[in-house]
Amino acid sequence: MSKLLPLLTVAFVLMQISRACHNNKGELFMPKELGPGYYWTLNPDNVFGGFYRQLNANVPAFPGPFIPPHQRRTFQNSHQRPPLNFRLSNKYFANENNYDSHQQAEGRLALGGLKASLINAGLFNNRFTPANTWRPFSNLANKSPVSLNPNLENPISTFDGCTSPNGESGICAPGNICALFGGRPSGSCLLGKVCCINAISKCGASVTLNNTFWQSPAAVSAPSTCSLTVKLDAKFIEQKKPICQVRLDFVSFTTAQPTAGTCTETFQVSGSLNPVPIICGDNSGQHMYLNVPSSDTTPTDIRLMFNFLAGAGSGSRLWKIKIAMLPCGASYLAPKDCLQFFSSSSGTVKSFNWMDVAGAATRQLNNQNYDICFRTAEVNNQVANRLCVSVCAVTNGGDAFSITSIPVLANTANSAVGTVTPNPLPPPPVDIAVCLYDFLLIAQGTDPATGVVADRFCGNQLNPALAGAPTSVLVCTRTRPFRLTYQTDNTEGAVVVNPATGILVPAFGDAGNVGFCLDFQQRTN
Repeated sequence: MSKLLPLLTVAFVLMQISRACHNNKGELFMPKELGPGYYWTLNPDNVFGGFYRQLNANVPAFPGPFIPPHQRRTFQNSHQRPPLNFRLSNKYFANENNYDSHQQAEGRLALGGLKASLINAGLFNNRFTPANTWRPFSNLANKSPVSLNPNLENPISTFDGCTSPNGESGICAPGNICALFGGRPSGSCLLGKVCCINAISKCGASVTLNNTFWQSPAAVSAPSTCSLTVKLDAKFIEQKKPICQVRLDFVSFTTAQPTAGTCTETFQVSGSLNPVPIICGDNSGQHMYLNVPSSDTTPTDIRLMFNFLAGAGSGSRLWKIKIAMLPCGASYLAPKDCLQFFSSSSGTVKSFNWMDVAGAATRQLNNQNYDICFRTAEVNNQVANRLCVSVCAVTNGGDAFSITSIPVLANTANSAVGTVTPNPLPPPPVDIAVCLYDFLLIAQGTDPATGVVADRFCGNQLNPALAGAPTSVLVCTRTRPFRLTYQTDNTEGAVVVNPATGILVPAFGDAGNVGFCLDFQQRTN
């Protein structure tokens, strides 16, 4: 009895303190030193969530709305407070998809910090291999009687975006947590955190952390396969909010060039809901959006894989791919049927493997079929009502627009539109395909100078002129939402009529097509 009495006394004191804190519902844990760059927001554009964010917390590729200083909510001037009564599920997180839904319950005492920092089940149990069913910490976290304020309870639940001094994207995290996930610190964040850059340079690895870079190993042999698995599961504590899309940014990407348009060394994606074409060649600066079921309901594995073949071609094989996990409900998600998505009012869009280089080699890839979408922007305080595109300026002898050459036209360097054209060459005169198998679709694409309209564009100039124009012109569309559709078939050779496969219109063979590079601009008139 004498040994039990001190324990009962301690328990009674803890209950009184907890009750006092609970009754004082207007109180919220405040760091003594809070910089002016942090504010609380319920803004769904917040990529990483958390009560307070840095001004640069958005992923650089997906800019969120700018909030003027006088509108930012701070501890001192906000009459609203974050919800305090988070419900803790039987596992690690609350099930509701409300703000900060994956935070743990409101804290009471600093003793609970040991539970989260050292024995949190999401940190340790999820790191065991799937074959290992032993979970030594599976119930220990739930047995801890007290916990700390959510901001400190989970040391990685409030990841903010950051940019290192050398321009790399990372996540603000405590130094020990950065080391736990194999990251490296590069620069600092507020509140004593580091800008954690997570990079993987090996094959066969798995990724669960947002803003991870996958880069090529020091040496890539052929033949070989190099893959990476992106694991999406709301049970992972490092994935604070349910994930609905993954964005891939090809910081660098170089493999062997295709042979007659067909990739012999390939990069392919599996596990996404939207179809992703196989690509190769030079794709630095390109990006892709991958749609997945909400990770809150369906854990998903996305697999990225390179295949290298012996004798496929000379040249270096290197890549650096940034993997960003985008939460469900965010305003910067791409439309579900769009492989590429541009949120700025102007910029440049290119087909995969396009490059400004001289030569007649075919760079246009076969089996491409995807949509390129553009967020409708505000221009001069008005909503844009036109998207206009024009060919890029080239300085190294490259070709800014080259999709299928039509030998029957007066000059194969001219533009082409439509699907078929009469073949004047005997025997006998029959219709042949023009922009039927390889084309760029611009709905109601109009030349503002002449008013001429076309939908399918190919040839070697961008021009809706029906007779085949020798120069490219500005082409605009008023059809919203703004998008382009790019499609190529499976060959650069001639297409032969085959009713059994549904091919009813023949086409001449192609040579030296390179795809397209277009400057785009949204306008209001």
